[in-house]
Amino acid sequence: MPRETLSTQPTEEQIRRAPKVLLHDHLDGGLRPATVVDLARKAGYDRLPETDAEALGRWFREAADSGSLERYLETFAHTVAVMQSRDALFRVAAECAEDLAADGVVYAEVRYAPEQHLEGGLSLEDVVRAVNEGFREGERRALAAGHRVRVTALLTAMRHAARSLEVAELANRFRDEGVAGFDIAGAEAGYPPTRHLDAFEYLKRENHHFTIHAGESFGLPSIWQALQWCGADRLGHGVRITDDITVAEDGTVELGRLAAYVRDKRVPLEMCPTSNLQTGAATSYADHPIGLLRTLHYRVTVNTDNRLMSGTSMTNEFAHLVCTFGYTLDDMQWFTVNAMKSAFIPFDERLAMINDVIKPGYAELKSAWLFQQTAAERGVTSALSHADR
Repeated sequence: MPRETLSTQPTEEQIRRAPKVLLHDHLDGGLRPATVVDLARKAGYDRLPETDAEALGRWFREAADSGSLERYLETFAHTVAVMQSRDALFRVAAECAEDLAADGVVYAEVRYAPEQHLEGGLSLEDVVRAVNEGFREGERRALAAGHRVRVTALLTAMRHAARSLEVAELANRFRDEGVAGFDIAGAEAGYPPTRHLDAFEYLKRENHHFTIHAGESFGLPSIWQALQWCGADRLGHGVRITDDITVAEDGTVELGRLAAYVRDKRVPLEMCPTSNLQTGAATSYADHPIGLLRTLHYRVTVNTDNRLMSGTSMTNEFAHLVCTFGYTLDDMQWFTVNAMKSAFIPFDERLAMINDVIKPGYAELKSAWLFQQTAAERGVTSALSHADR
């Protein structure tokens, strides 16, 4: 049997086993439904729409699957409400690290907004310490279960609030204690990133890293401001960069000035396909900009955004892309190396992850596949030879 007729697309189990890197994941968007129910009971929070864990998980997915970013963001009222104590934050962070490790994630940057977790009397510093300790505990539990993961934090400021400089200073104070960088999040329309210039200028003076949610629900001006006014290292989502790309009927592609700049400067794009479908930033996996941007060799990465609201995981995101675009293990490795190159940890640590964890992991998967395919070929050859007798 000719080798080209044999499938090179990974199975779901191979996708799960493959080393994956996650740069865009919200802590308050990734709780286990059972944890939300339990924490609500302990905190006396009685506004959950469902008290059965399975039903609550369905409610989150259905509420988020509205096509509206604003409606999508409303679902966070319930998760944030049960994350107002040190114990709750510690538990959610530890379970986050465990869940990511079980899904084959080897490095993750998980973001959250400390300012949203103060209603129980915690200080901003208390919140950061609780989450950091939770991540370390989750890493230990994952290792005991046979999985290795490293989780760092991104501290987020809300676009509609006025605490971005305070949160940026907080991120800088904890930069050697597990906080890798800074972010702003929330509705883009009406809240441009330039409202927070003082925070970004401060971080640049401190040589610290930051990403900005841009180009999801709002178009090119949001991306342009995030890059050219604010100096973002990465773009959260960035799907609307395709507004500056023209594809002719004959397949030729013309890049506008901003689209060319993003590609030329290798600006990392934190793509979240399933989430983008829910918020209306894309209409289907097949039409998601990630396919075109991969073909054009942008610095594209694959992410989950909010695992609870989207009912997703890194394995799920890659499985959709494999099914839709026919991606192989080589494509998965390309996305994963892109993400690791773009992480907010020191260069030597990124390089070690790529050379000592990611590439060997994919090499092992590909070699196992090769032996399986060779065995399949031998089986067909043997069957044909017996048929000829």
